[in-house]
Amino acid sequence: MDFVKEELVDRFIGRPAASLTTPSLIISKPVLERNCRRLLQDVDALGVGFRAHVKTLKCTEITRLMLGRHKHVVVSTLRELRGLLPMVWTGAIDSVLYGLPIRYSALVELARAAREVHILLMIDHVSHIDLLERYGAENSEVNRYAWDVFVKVDVGTMRAGIPLYSPRMKELVQRAEGSNAVRICGFYCHAGHSYGCKDVDEAVEILEKEVDTAVKAAELLERRDGREIVISFGATPTAHVVAKLKMKLPAGLKLELHAGNFVANDLQQVATGCVRMEDQAVRVLAEVCSVYPERNEALVNAGTIAMSKETSSFPGYGTPVDFPGWNLGRLSQEHGILVRAGAQGHVSSTFVVGQRVFFYVQHACIASASHGFYFVVDEADIVREIWYPWRGW
Repeated sequence: MDFVKEELVDRFIGRPAASLTTPSLIISKPVLERNCRRLLQDVDALGVGFRAHVKTLKCTEITRLMLGRHKHVVVSTLRELRGLLPMVWTGAIDSVLYGLPIRYSALVELARAAREVHILLMIDHVSHIDLLERYGAENSEVNRYAWDVFVKVDVGTMRAGIPLYSPRMKELVQRAEGSNAVRICGFYCHAGHSYGCKDVDEAVEILEKEVDTAVKAAELLERRDGREIVISFGATPTAHVVAKLKMKLPAGLKLELHAGNFVANDLQQVATGCVRMEDQAVRVLAEVCSVYPERNEALVNAGTIAMSKETSSFPGYGTPVDFPGWNLGRLSQEHGILVRAGAQGHVSSTFVVGQRVFFYVQHACIASASHGFYFVVDEADIVREIWYPWRGW
């Protein structure tokens, strides 16, 4: 890795993005900084807490930009947690939420990390209480404290969590309140279905429903004097409209926004109507490998791995930045097929073998996961830095 890094720095720092090896993932630092600044200003204006979800681009440099003055993060993998520890040691992070419903095999590493930073867990089933009690009984050093936990509420995503009015919600809360192994610190909602929004008003409606659902869940808790309950809410589409939140919370409840993809954005985000094309910080550079006039198509060296096989209301699996009407209509593992959405425009007058083409991606989180390094460019599209993300689990 050291040799590769040295070679990349020598070859590409100071050179235009269009001259990079292909396929490459390129990050516009000015757009990245603007996206972070906008969200953090909205958070500060609303007076709520913020927890950065680091799963999108997974690296130290981006996490620092996402956090601003804030110090709370949520991770999806233990590898992300390990990557964040240097920031913990310098005081830049003081709490980490492990964002999957807890499993027994993760507890050894989480307990070790809890010696250095405040670790919070996610629960959505009574058996999670059983396994935390069992782990505490088997490990005397853990038995001295209770884990702080968020209860995951399903607000319509149908991925993780318990629906508010399920009898399991009341059962879980009662079980947790009676256990010495856990302490409920709040309720966590993730409006993943907000990715299907078509405009700002729809995103605002989902945002308010998301917060209201968590507030109702908090009513199941015993409200002792001085007890503060956190309502953690958000998904990137609803995060983009957080400034429009007008709800007033009952006393003792504290709002915390969690968001991750806002830093990068992508075609799925643009499709919600909450961000603009120019708010996308991520592009993939590919190269035209062949042209097929008889079928009006071209082949590029960016396929499923480089682009992801996600979709949105934008056609295809990626959109060429400078060639409207074209899209990556078919993908194989390592190559994609450029197709024309309409009848007008012919491949022979648009693309030639060896041509470099920049693409916007459908979903930045998945596309970035297969790239071993990111080329970071300035406002003139000149490479100034190379960032290395955390990989694996």
